[in-house]
Amino acid sequence: MKTTTALLLSGLTLTATANDWPMWGGTPDRNMVGEAKNLPVDINPGELDDETEAAILTDAKNIKWAAKLGSQAYGNTVVAGGKVFVGTNNESPRDKAQEGDRGVLMTFDEKDGSFLWQLIIPKLGAGKVSDWEYVGLCSSPAVEGNRMWVVTNRGEVVCLDTEGMANGNDGPFKDEAKYMAVKDEVVEVTKEHADIIWIYDMREELGIFPHNVSSCSPVVIGDKLYTATSNGVDWSHTNIPAPNSPALVSLDKKTGKLLAEEASGVSTRVLHASWSSPAFGKIGGKDAIVWGGGDGYAYAFDPNPVKDEEDFDVFKELWKLDCNPTEYRKKEDGKPIKYATFAGASEVIGTAVIADGLTYIIIGQDPEHGDGVGHILCIGADGTPVWSSKKVGRSISTLSVADGLVYAAEYKGDIHCYDAKTGKEHWAHETQSRIWGSTLVADGKVWIGTEDGELHILKAGKEKEALGLIEFPAPIYSSTVVANDVIYLATQTHLYAIGK
Repeated sequence: MKTTTALLLSGLTLTATANDWPMWGGTPDRNMVGEAKNLPVDINPGELDDETEAAILTDAKNIKWAAKLGSQAYGNTVVAGGKVFVGTNNESPRDKAQEGDRGVLMTFDEKDGSFLWQLIIPKLGAGKVSDWEYVGLCSSPAVEGNRMWVVTNRGEVVCLDTEGMANGNDGPFKDEAKYMAVKDEVVEVTKEHADIIWIYDMREELGIFPHNVSSCSPVVIGDKLYTATSNGVDWSHTNIPAPNSPALVSLDKKTGKLLAEEASGVSTRVLHASWSSPAFGKIGGKDAIVWGGGDGYAYAFDPNPVKDEEDFDVFKELWKLDCNPTEYRKKEDGKPIKYATFAGASEVIGTAVIADGLTYIIIGQDPEHGDGVGHILCIGADGTPVWSSKKVGRSISTLSVADGLVYAAEYKGDIHCYDAKTGKEHWAHETQSRIWGSTLVADGKVWIGTEDGELHILKAGKEKEALGLIEFPAPIYSSTVVANDVIYLATQTHLYAIGK
């Protein structure tokens, strides 16, 4: 299990309160493993009111609280400093003066689930091409002290005060009302609204073209923030509008100034979009940013940039590896296999995981493309595969590596357990439903939700054992997380805090 109370990275000690979950993956290595004890498996989520959709917890069991979200929630929950943050849409508006389609970051009190404040993000108006209607906010924020950073549905990196407007309007940005407004709408900013510190518009500054959605969760190391840009193809799925725009960048966390960008040509090869989030850890004893590209390659970069021949600050490649077997890219006669077909190559959507100096990664495609061939890899410090397996199908999930085992979920609905060193498969478990989220290992258990609204709880270990199957009133697309001995599960419509 990983310790969240003290992380020694790059000679810096990053502290988090108790066992918070302050970013996607919990820690910069992105490993979906949390420290917890006494997590219940006997769970009843209660019911929903037919008219108001409010959670009725009268007959619920081991539910500490439940909070109403919008109608769709894909962003994964973050817990830090006594607050719970989650992305959703605006179909259950907390601010009745601002109705209609928006992306929303909601903030709740960790103790009782009471609503604190929200960031309301207008849509781009580009529809499914770059800001899909009603999808809302897909990014998970990264929290450090009283600051947090998130990628909006508009392709912006935004720095926020974790207290919202409750402690005043801090930082250089003072026009929150204009930011949240649609057209000529007048917005009255209250303590229940976000306090924006700075905004870096990646569409404006980098010329990127997000495909469908902007989906990445930043990682903050020292004074630097690293994030993917979601740059991708246009509506035709064949044309790349911004092939020269970077797919991964670094910003100054305090000011939003651009510090460096990848120059590996990922955007020239992008299959769909670069949605995966970067990970940070030790590779071969050296600090590295490890990331899965929208071109289907895994990359390891030196976090400290170098100058290229045009005097731009760029990331130096430590290694890159094609995560697709050759037969996924080309037929026997050498002709390319068409993208988005069952047998074709995939990009990386789930986040790379760093564990014990090794990188674990899995390929997949937009769920709209359906099932297809997959591939899971364990990559050594030199960028060569230690082992790989094609027994999995496509996956948009992040892996969990704990106690010498790797847990992987595929979109088709199966959960796999592999030996972390050899790749031997110990077991597979069928859920009979689609899986969008990621496995979580906590308290000796594997937790994962499905599109059918079922929370599957399995025993962690080499022997498969089902411990619980709990039905929730709505589909589960987000990943289950754990903080301070409480499981947080977001369905499409509600956020549940589960604990004894």
